[in-house]
Parts: sequence; structure tokens; C-alpha cells
Amino acid sequence: QVQLVESGGGLVQAGESLRLSCAGSGRTFSYLSMAWFRQAPGKGREFITCISRSGDTTYYADSDKGRFTISRDNAKSTVYLQITSLEPEDTGVYYCAGGGWGPEGWSYWGQGTQVTVSS
Repeated sequence: QVQLVESGGGLVQAGESLRLSCAGSGRTFSYLSMAWFRQAPGKGREFITCISRSGDTTYYADSDKGRFTISRDNAKSTVYLQITSLEPEDTGVYYCAGGGWGPEGWSYWGQGTQVTVSS
């Protein structure tokens, strides 16, 4: 069983940057591909990006290319999401997920971290 815990969310101003972290428990973290999703208020959960087990392959939703960067540090069992030029439309709960690829089929989920962007 893998447990994922997100952190780094909060209230930020539009135009600022933010880095979210997702720490995984257990020795299996390095064997999992990882992803970030977000859920805006009143909307469904949407895929942002994912990264391979080794970190050498990434995949981004077309709408998110450029402002979002995923990375991982397997020694720390942590995956990161860097967001630049934050917009109020980025407000929502950000989730990390493990064990899948692309928009669907993920096995493990964190509880989410809230990001609120004020204009």
C-alpha cells in the first residue's frame, strides 16, 4: 500500500509561483509513475501532468504546457509540481496520484492540497 501526502498549497497572488510537493510512503515510490490533477470549485477532477518512474519521461495536458513543471526525487520519495504565473482560474484542490499514465487509470491518490489564487 502506498500513501501519498500533498503539501505546499495556500493563498497566493496572481502572477506568483508555487511549488507543490507530494511525499510517498513505502519503498515502492520509485516504482510508481506519478501524476498531478486538480479540481476547480464546482468542476470535475482534471489531469495536469505525469512523470515516469525514473523521471526521464513526462506528459502534459495540452492546456497546461508551459506554466506547469513536474519533477521527482526518488531519494526523497517526493514528486513536485511547479506552477508559474498563477491565475485565479488555477484555484482548486491539487491531488497527486500514483501508478498509472495519462488522464485515467491511477491506483493511488493523496488527499489533496488547496490552492487559492487571488486577483
